Amino acid sequence: MKILLAVDGSTYTKKMLAYLATHDELFGPTNDFTLLTVQPPLPPRARAAVGADVANEYYADEAGKVTSPTVKFLKRHGIDAKVLHKIGSPGELIAKVADAGKFDMLMMGSHGHGSLGNLVMGSVATQVLAHCGVPVLLVR
Repeated sequence: MKILLAVDGSTYTKKMLAYLATHDELFGPTNDFTLLTVQPPLPPRARAAVGADVANEYYADEAGKVTSPTVKFLKRHGIDAKVLHKIGSPGELIAKVADAGKFDMLMMGSHGHGSLGNLVMGSVATQVLAHCGVPVLLVR
């Protein structure tokens, strides 16, 4: 199975990874895993001020802070994952990558604010569910 793991370095990502690690029968190393982290874009004026090279280095560094510990965790569990990082709106980009990459499943952690919280502050998980054509496993 081809599985996309959306990660942001939060405690909810850690819960999702713990769930993955404790369910070898479903998510063992025979699957094809890809990590995805999405960084919010810098404001256009800030990007123009620092230049494209500095901005791109910043994005790569920030993505590495999220994906590096996750890659180490997965390797300890016998999983060798590919790594992707994108810049933009997390909910929409996660859904687009899952659909375009023809993944069998998308796994991600969720804060679990509930409907009222989503109405007031929005939710990446809600956006993913609204836009994604791939089955999504949310771990809370």
